[in-house]
Amino acid sequence: MEGDDTRPSRLKQMPTWLIAEVSGHAHRLVADALASANSRGYDYRLLAALQEFGAASQAAVGRRTRIDRSDVVEALNDLARRGFIERSADPTDRRCKIISITRLGIVHLHRLDRVLVGVQDDLLAPLSRTERQVLITVLTRLLMNQAAE
Repeated sequence: MEGDDTRPSRLKQMPTWLIAEVSGHAHRLVADALASANSRGYDYRLLAALQEFGAASQAAVGRRTRIDRSDVVEALNDLARRGFIERSADPTDRRCKIISITRLGIVHLHRLDRVLVGVQDDLLAPLSRTERQVLITVLTRLLMNQAAE
């Protein structure tokens, strides 16, 4: 942003504006990288949650990933078509489906992990390893404060 005279200096002093600008840039980088791997952010979030926490109901996976219910259905349908997840009947409630990640889904998730590591490196290229860790710590603290409200 140094030498950027196209925006009012007031904005460049507001953390909210800076965070929004960086967020927009990061979102574009992630979307483009995931698209090149034939995926979307929802795919990564859902597969990561299933791999880390195990099989769960569709509703629970949606809540855990903070994806809207209708978007969860669409994304899970796509993941199922591609063989990355399986649905099975919930033994305690036949109306509910339990979602689990498949071996193919785990392989795809690891591929997406590698893609996203590259995005992190691109986005944070100007920062040292220490600065990156400080940024993660500060952003985590802000996010935890928001969650507590």
